Amino acid sequence: MLDRMRFAPAAVLGLGCLMMLSVQAQQTLELQKPLTELPDPVPGFTHKDFPVPDDQVAVAGMTSYVNRVFLEDSAEVYGLYVGFYDSQRQGKTVHSPKNCLPGAGWEPMASGRRVLSLPGGDVEVNRYLIVNQGNQALVYYWYQGRGRVAANEYKVKWDLLRDAAIRRRTDEALVRIVIPVTPARSLEEADRLAEQSAAGLIPTLFEFLPA
Repeated sequence: MLDRMRFAPAAVLGLGCLMMLSVQAQQTLELQKPLTELPDPVPGFTHKDFPVPDDQVAVAGMTSYVNRVFLEDSAEVYGLYVGFYDSQRQGKTVHSPKNCLPGAGWEPMASGRRVLSLPGGDVEVNRYLIVNQGNQALVYYWYQGRGRVAANEYKVKWDLLRDAAIRRRTDEALVRIVIPVTPARSLEEADRLAEQSAAGLIPTLFEFLPA
């Protein structure tokens, strides 16, 4: 038994080296369809797409994205952002909204998870309530790609390392829904709209992401 244990550090080191080599040789996979062709997940709204400034794209590092605002009678109802990474490496990885939103002046009020019941089974997404100078907004966000939907950022990182080593792919999308909470739309109504939008979007997005 002791003789076997002598080789354990070498085995762990060897496994780590293999994982690093696999990460370096990862595949770069393309979208099946452009994200700008995503259908609206909730009927009854019009939408308008807005470009992300070039300097922000350079920092975020996404390969492709859609940044969309849904409107009703020309008034903004909610926003949708999907940022896709064909591969992830140092300096080019998905950024958590929990890190980005405070930098934009938004402060967290509450955070948790929400379970959505979909035809293919239950999925979990992050639920985040934020405030900026008295303005409140509800944020749903999740990570989607390589056949998975995930909310837990630690699990996302583990799956990323495992898939980089075993499947040689790290493609992934960050999906974020932001709904202003106003006198005209209560938090309860915002939750219903966010759930409806996420439930309509998740199955459709798999048709756009690499298989």
